[in-house]
Amino acid sequence: MVVLGITGGIGSGKSYISSLLQSHLNVPVYDCDTEAKRLMKEDKSIQQQLKKLVGAHVYKDGELQKDVLADYLFANQQNAQSVNAIVHPAVREDFDKWARRQNTDVVAIESAILFESGFDTLTDKVLFVDAPLEVRIQRVIKRDGCTRQQVKARIRMQKCDKYRQKASLILENNDYPKELLLAALQVVLKDINLIRYN
Repeated sequence: MVVLGITGGIGSGKSYISSLLQSHLNVPVYDCDTEAKRLMKEDKSIQQQLKKLVGAHVYKDGELQKDVLADYLFANQQNAQSVNAIVHPAVREDFDKWARRQNTDVVAIESAILFESGFDTLTDKVLFVDAPLEVRIQRVIKRDGCTRQQVKARIRMQKCDKYRQKASLILENNDYPKELLLAALQVVLKDINLIRYN
């Protein structure tokens, strides 16, 4: 089995690219963000550790308070690292179990922090999804209802340029037609298939 990593900065459209891979090209995609949220909701050990780190108010009536966690995460790099040290090992183990259940030659793992988390070590190739800065800002404002300043602060924390250089493949996602993006993804999959035959 070949593992494709999918990453990119906030607002780059990596989730849209992942959805195209799944719906049109039959590539199962493990979404680290979604699965991490599920694990934070279900895993009692993670809950206890987060309460100790952030405060008991990070959960209310058993529900994760996303705004509380986001405020803590984005306050500084150390906070983000502390949360990640709790969540990432659980996500890594969960991905491993998920991947073994897939009956396919290629699977993908999507993560905004693929390199920072070390999840890139699980992959054979990494696809970096990118878009112009202003496009990214407008997408996030529309999606999350946050301010321009909040989006720019998140973008600054992600240090995308450094990780773009580490990627095997780059896909520009500047609101191109779906057909064009699918054609680009088919090229990506052909490139990946070469690994299996070498």
